[in-house]
Amino acid sequence: MKVVKFTICLLFGLMFINAGLNKFLNYLPAPKMDDAHLKVMEAFMRVSWLMPLVGTIEVIGGLLFIIPKYRALGALVILPVATGVLVHNITYEPAAGIATALVLFVINLWIISDNWKKYLPMVSSDI
Repeated sequence: MKVVKFTICLLFGLMFINAGLNKFLNYLPAPKMDDAHLKVMEAFMRVSWLMPLVGTIEVIGGLLFIIPKYRALGALVILPVATGVLVHNITYEPAAGIATALVLFVINLWIISDNWKKYLPMVSSDI
């Protein structure tokens, strides 16, 4: 089971590292977009710091997710991005990308639930 979990986390992390690096290096072809989707992407690009920030979070979160010692932190770091990817795909690409986005989101939730005890000190009432 440990090998399966590590393999899933490795692939998950590499997918986010790849997506993050693409925001800096632009080596993947852009998908075809309808007008509404294109307007949203143009708005994202107008905010000059947004894509570099998301790319940085994806790379750091992906790296943390791969390393077992830091996986719990990586799962929290990448959760907002995974949520955004899921919502984006539900809204703009329900036929094309929803399956992958949903699988990534479920893997993220699985790792969070698997590490739940590590998060308890952050929310405990003992001060």
